[in-house]
Amino acid sequence: MTGGPGTTTTGLRAERLARTAGGRLVLDAVDIAPPPGSCTGLLGPNGSGKSTLLRLLAGVLAPSSGVVALDGHPLGDLPRRTVARRVAVVEQDAVTQAELTVRDVVGLGRIPHRRAWSAPSAADENAVRGALERTGLADRADQSWHTLSGGERQRAQIARALAQEPRELLLDEPTNHLDIQHQLDLLSLVAALPVTTVIALHDLNLAAMYCDRLVVLKAGRVVARGTPHDVLTEDLIADVYGVRSVVTSDGPEGRPHIRFLGRAASGA
Repeated sequence: MTGGPGTTTTGLRAERLARTAGGRLVLDAVDIAPPPGSCTGLLGPNGSGKSTLLRLLAGVLAPSSGVVALDGHPLGDLPRRTVARRVAVVEQDAVTQAELTVRDVVGLGRIPHRRAWSAPSAADENAVRGALERTGLADRADQSWHTLSGGERQRAQIARALAQEPRELLLDEPTNHLDIQHQLDLLSLVAALPVTTVIALHDLNLAAMYCDRLVVLKAGRVVARGTPHDVLTEDLIADVYGVRSVVTSDGPEGRPHIRFLGRAASGA
């Protein structure tokens, strides 16, 4: 393992985080402390624990042991509304049977900021309008959610999270269902946001292009952390993903670029 989790108590951090489900250890002794304002990528094969870690950081799941803290306060000690005003989550897929417009869906992000049964304020409407514009959905605001493509629904969920005006943003595979152009547009948007972002990704080249730091999980444990240059090595890719590769510095701004060559030899 390279580097350490950091020592700051500002923002979101987890220490010695573990989660057991169905008698199986899903996460084991995970430390993570994203630097404020940074974009941290979570990498690892399917089943490595990325989605579980995001849900623990959001307070949606409770850890079996260890602690998740926000500004030094355990999430379990904070009111749920307080956490929801700070931390926004974008899951892989969102489904609803309700007849909602895109504007309605994005407006759900304002719930933590409103009193029960109160009408939207001018601040709410401005936040929703800004989120729709940032995600390129302003012209779809009055369209039914059910008529959107998979990629458009994903953008609407990101707009909902932006309308929440979080300081921490957690995204689980947000590029699913998106074509290449929209993948690049969305990650450019996310990376430029003035918030702390933790984003689970499968595409190593996209992670190298847009993330400031990377955390790699394998079988529920952190096996590497650091900058893309520190982490994305041919040996690590062979060990974690079972794939041979060539890693160069030919990516944008000299970032790593991975060219895959095929399956790694057994035991690599």
